[in-house]
Amino acid sequence: MINDGIAGSSKTLTRMTKVLRKVCIAALKRLRIRGMRIGGQHRFVVIDESKFAHKRKYHRGRCGNKWVFGMLEVDGLSRRPILRLVKDRSRQTLISQIQRHIRPRTSILTDECRAYNRQLSQYGYRQYCVCHKRHFVDPGTGAHTQHIERAWQNYKFEIWRRRGNRTTESLKTHLKMIEWHHWLGVHHYDGVLGRLIHVKK
Repeated sequence: MINDGIAGSSKTLTRMTKVLRKVCIAALKRLRIRGMRIGGQHRFVVIDESKFAHKRKYHRGRCGNKWVFGMLEVDGLSRRPILRLVKDRSRQTLISQIQRHIRPRTSILTDECRAYNRQLSQYGYRQYCVCHKRHFVDPGTGAHTQHIERAWQNYKFEIWRRRGNRTTESLKTHLKMIEWHHWLGVHHYDGVLGRLIHVKK
């Protein structure tokens, strides 16, 4: 943007980025108020947890480990993630997130995490498990979690590239930006920039 003459300096570019980020987060907040849920009958959602660790420079300082619970709706080439920072990976914590964000009768693909291993049918879901100690893809059902495993790699790279894991608040902000991109940004007919202009109006 500096080379294109849009921003005169890195300081201006930083200010512009902060403003655009606020616009995106405000739009995402309105979406959450209306109801941000995924899944439903004949729809597939993959769930998994992943650790986001801030890498220390020269091995000094605290190494903060934060767990993020991801719920990813897969529909052809479309991906709609819901990413939540969680205090722990207990059954109570993760099941409450699932019930809050995933509609009943959804087909949910999981690994054998103890918090929800073969537990989701009692909450109105169809659960397909894969045992990663034996298979990447379950030979009986075809269930796998590769969609969300690949997504974690992309999300972590984007957050690392923007140094978005230094604090808990920074990580929350960048997780929201990932959600905004997949829920709102990529679905505008004029692309991400068109969505930003539309939201700002």
